[in-house]
Amino acid sequence: MKPVGILGGMVPQTTVLVMQKLLSATQTQDGSNHIPLILNHNPQLPPRVTLVDGDDDREPMPALMSMAQDLERAGAQALAMPNVEAHHYSLAVSHATTLPFLDIIEFSATQVQASGANKIGLLAAPACRTFELFDAIFDAKGLTPVWLKDELGVSNLIAAAKSGNQSADLEQNLQAIANDLLDQGAEHILVANTELSPLQGALPNDMPTTDSLTCLCNAIVTFAKS
Repeated sequence: MKPVGILGGMVPQTTVLVMQKLLSATQTQDGSNHIPLILNHNPQLPPRVTLVDGDDDREPMPALMSMAQDLERAGAQALAMPNVEAHHYSLAVSHATTLPFLDIIEFSATQVQASGANKIGLLAAPACRTFELFDAIFDAKGLTPVWLKDELGVSNLIAAAKSGNQSADLEQNLQAIANDLLDQGAEHILVANTELSPLQGALPNDMPTTDSLTCLCNAIVTFAKS
């Protein structure tokens, strides 16, 4: 199988969750058929979100490009970056190497398009809206993003999840925020923040939902086995 390089560490829990999902996706007797990964785990990257508001004059793009180049030299045959907000720099990352870049936003949009829904409610960090990360790909696929009118609740929820809080209150808050999106006209919910991925199971079974991190992991498996 082909090894995939992971630009990780921006949210360490997410990097671990990617590995757990990939382990679960592979049936093996002796462990030899698991997906080969090369991990560049860098928790010291400047925050992606604070840059939106001008609160941090550090620039993560050079470090991300260097991480990608290190992964290529280490033998990776494709790159993946689980952090959604960091895809503001995806063009620079993809141009830093000759490797294909497995884009979490593109694979998520493809999956929700296949559901037949048009209006997609985004459970995402406000930075994704500011960066317009979903606009072009949604427009190309005939999808309409539905953003929360009040983004403070989802910002607080993401911060609590990132801190390691997995309480029942968080699950209830996630349900309430997802219902707000449905009330605003969303036909399908996209969990487009990987800190919220572990909470997705709290959403009702009859609520049409797609998880971005699962979409990326599926793409990693497909590429590795191709």
